[in-house]
Amino acid sequence: MLKGFSDWLMEKGRADGTQESYALNVELYMRWYRDSFGSDMTELLHSNILDYRSYLQNIERQKAVTINAKLSALVSFDAFLIETGRQKVSAVSKKDLLKIQATYTRLGDVTEKQVEAFRQQILIESSKRDYALVTILAYAGLRISEARSLRPEEVDLVGRQITVSMGKGNKERVVFIGDKIINAVREYLKELDPDSELLFPGRAGEKLDRSVANKLCRRFSDSITPHSLRHFFCTNALEKGYSFHEVANQAGHSNIHTTLRYASPTSAAMKEKANKL
Repeated sequence: MLKGFSDWLMEKGRADGTQESYALNVELYMRWYRDSFGSDMTELLHSNILDYRSYLQNIERQKAVTINAKLSALVSFDAFLIETGRQKVSAVSKKDLLKIQATYTRLGDVTEKQVEAFRQQILIESSKRDYALVTILAYAGLRISEARSLRPEEVDLVGRQITVSMGKGNKERVVFIGDKIINAVREYLKELDPDSELLFPGRAGEKLDRSVANKLCRRFSDSITPHSLRHFFCTNALEKGYSFHEVANQAGHSNIHTTLRYASPTSAAMKEKANKL
């Protein structure tokens, strides 16, 4: 059933990371069901979903955002079961997610100084491929799934733009790039196999495993991740004069409210203000 769910998510154009996390969260629910009732789950029932939510809240004491991520996976799994005829009545919806008070501190606190020190360390101690990859993540704001899918011809160094053809929801967009990316990619292309179909190929010419990027970040930083580099891009772009709509367009945000969160003050700034009260 999980294999069918993963295939269904792929058909819906969900990113690789989403497919993996949703499948894992559904598997965790199935494990909880088996431990609770001594049998395998055959269908989703709303009462069970509420019990599971309560278990995560009161026994596991997980944060609301973590619980909602698990419930969101079950919402998609519920849609999959109904669409494929495995279930007739919906058992869970977004109404079952926990209410979370909106945060007014921006999504990422990674500074430009930290990013530049991080890139320099990779330039010196790692490879041109790794340097080009993190530069694209930091200064083009691509999702790691988008960077892994890039083809060499989609990075136009003369036209100074990247065509993201495998964006979230299979939406295509054009991201304009500056000298930092152009210089990093130009140097990297000198050693890339000219017959490579991917800009960042992994083993046997397949997509670079996302764990490679995660391990790279952990190797050179305690705070920077592939996703925090995307957050940095959005915050940095706004600070450098991009409009909200320009950042939303470049980052591929489907909702402008996502972009607005990057204009909020940092948590450090909020703490400093609170100390003055």
